Amino acid sequence: MDAGELLAQYRAGERTFAGLNLLEVDLIQAILCEANFSRCDFRQARLGRAHCARSTFAQADFSEALLWGADFTQAQCPQAQLRDADLSGAVFTQANLAGANLVKAILCGVNFQGVDLSRALLIEADLRPSSDQATNLNGANLSEANLSYAHLSGACLTGANLQGAKLCRARLGQGFRPDAPKTDLRQANLQGADLSYTDFTGANLQGANLRGADLTGAVFTQADLTEAQLPDGIDLTLP
Repeated sequence: MDAGELLAQYRAGERTFAGLNLLEVDLIQAILCEANFSRCDFRQARLGRAHCARSTFAQADFSEALLWGADFTQAQCPQAQLRDADLSGAVFTQANLAGANLVKAILCGVNFQGVDLSRALLIEADLRPSSDQATNLNGANLSEANLSYAHLSGACLTGANLQGAKLCRARLGQGFRPDAPKTDLRQANLQGADLSYTDFTGANLQGANLRGADLTGAVFTQADLTEAQLPDGIDLTLP
C-alpha cells in the first residue's frame, strides 16, 4: 500500500492497518492517531513530524526509519524494531516500548517521560541532548534494559527505574567538556544494575539507589552522591 491509499482510507474512517508492507513510505506530517499498525513494515520510511498518538505499533519494524519530531504519545509499541532509526526530538510520553530494539538509534532530545522501556535494547543508542533540549527519561521504566555503550550524557533520568539494567561502558558523564549539561539521576533506581566501567563524571546521583550494582571500573569523578545508597562495603564519598 502506498501513502496516498493509506491516508485516503484513514480519512474515510479506517483504523486497522495491521501487517501492511509500508517499506520506504513517505508519511511526513501525516495524521495517523488511534490506529492499529501492528506488525507493519516501516523500514526506511519517513514519518518526520507525523502524529501517531495512541496508535498501536506492536512488533512493527521501523529499522532505519526517519521519525524525527514525530508524536507517539501513549502509543503502544511493544517489541517494535527501531534499530538505526532517527527519533531526534520525537515524543513518546507514557508510551509502551517494552522489549523494543533501539540499537544504535538516534534519540537526541527525545521525550521519554513516563515511558515503559523495560527489557528494551538501547545498545550504542545516542541519547545526548539535542541543540535545544535534553533527552527526557524522567520516571521511565528501564528495568533490565540493555544500554551498554549508550551515550546518555546530559539525559534527564530523575526517578527512572534502571533496576537490573545493563549500562556497561555507557557514557553518562561530561567527558572533556566541563560546561556540558550534567546527567540527572536523582532518585534513580540502579539497584542490581551492571555499571561496570560506566562514566558518571559530574553526574547528579543524589538519593539514587545503587545497592547490589556492579561498580567495577566505574568512574564517579565530581559526581554528586549525596544520600545515595551504595553497595555494601563501598564508600565513594572519600576523596
